[in-house]
Amino acid sequence: MDDANGAGSTADGESLPEVVELTRELVSVPVADAESVAGDRVEAWLREHAPGTVLRDEHGNVFACRTPGDAPHLDDLVDAGDVTAGDRETLAFVGHHDVVDPADAQVDDDGTMTCEVVDGDRRVRGRGTADMKGAVAAAMLAFRDADLTGEDAPDRDLVFASFVGEEVGGEGCRAAIADGFAPTWSVVGEGSTGYSAPGVTDVAVAHKGRRAVTVEATGAAAHASEPDAGENAIYRATDAVDVLRDLAWPTVDVAGETLSGSVVVTEIAGGSAWNVVPDSCEVTVDERTVPGERADVGRVEAVDGVSVRVDQDLPPMRCGDDAFADAVLAAADAVQDDSPEHVSKPHATDAGWLDDRAGTECVVCGVAEPGEAHTDGESASVAVLERCRRIYERVAGTRFA
Repeated sequence: MDDANGAGSTADGESLPEVVELTRELVSVPVADAESVAGDRVEAWLREHAPGTVLRDEHGNVFACRTPGDAPHLDDLVDAGDVTAGDRETLAFVGHHDVVDPADAQVDDDGTMTCEVVDGDRRVRGRGTADMKGAVAAAMLAFRDADLTGEDAPDRDLVFASFVGEEVGGEGCRAAIADGFAPTWSVVGEGSTGYSAPGVTDVAVAHKGRRAVTVEATGAAAHASEPDAGENAIYRATDAVDVLRDLAWPTVDVAGETLSGSVVVTEIAGGSAWNVVPDSCEVTVDERTVPGERADVGRVEAVDGVSVRVDQDLPPMRCGDDAFADAVLAAADAVQDDSPEHVSKPHATDAGWLDDRAGTECVVCGVAEPGEAHTDGESASVAVLERCRRIYERVAGTRFA
């Protein structure tokens, strides 16, 4: 059985690492107002502990910006566009402080989400520890501690950004980009641990996107005793499904492996009664997209009475700056015994929006391991939390352009 410790100490009474304490502070928020309170805590901590300028924008996103050397701080920040509007290039640590709804077991009796140090002080458990408040905490500490004053320090601004609404389609990130937020490079702290081998924190240089599509089939109702008097929408929908099953899935070579898209029918609904020829039917399609390629889902419209509606389109990501990707990999390699690799992710992240709409060169490097995010037992490794903090701090002080 896991052993859970009280706040502030390990099982043997020693103080918890700072990154664990900060993770717990961000996770242990009221369920009823979780996103807003977490944002309040991120903002307050940055204002109290970090150098530079802090902005909480009208959408709820939190930003902080540091300038190199003796350069004056950026003042009078009004919106996200001001954060990256300077003359210098910008490196951004990017995360989000919203979470999916917790399971009942992840909430205390007072309505606060739980966060416990468990497994002999080796893991921290609770909703958002992996996805992704642990990485947000690591990035906050790296932002605070990065040395931007030395002779070899890069001549660029360092930005921290934590967005709202990532779990509901990247709402905060999209709003920030619409306001002009456009860093040159971004390390997005979503999960990249355990991809090349268990326990290794890798660097993802690409990920898939997701397009949610509804295929709508219309027909003409008639009594089922006279089927030829109508047009059966379900038959048309199943003809469309046959087209989808025969589609070629796009592929792209990334980081020495082949990243493949997919098209999967996940729901079908139609008809109104057992004795009526149906006049409508809808098919739900989950399409996973890859950088630069899409499956030709629109081919279903060759079937009479069939049309396609795109309900969501989360873009894929591919890093086009090898020097940046290599620099982050070198930082990851320097702080762990195992050898990390450039990998790809199957999941969409805010890196897709930054790549697609802001022109930002992105990699994904973070705490979460496969199978942890959104689960009832969600947790993160304390060692990996510390590791990501060190990776981010190294990247902040590295030249890659």
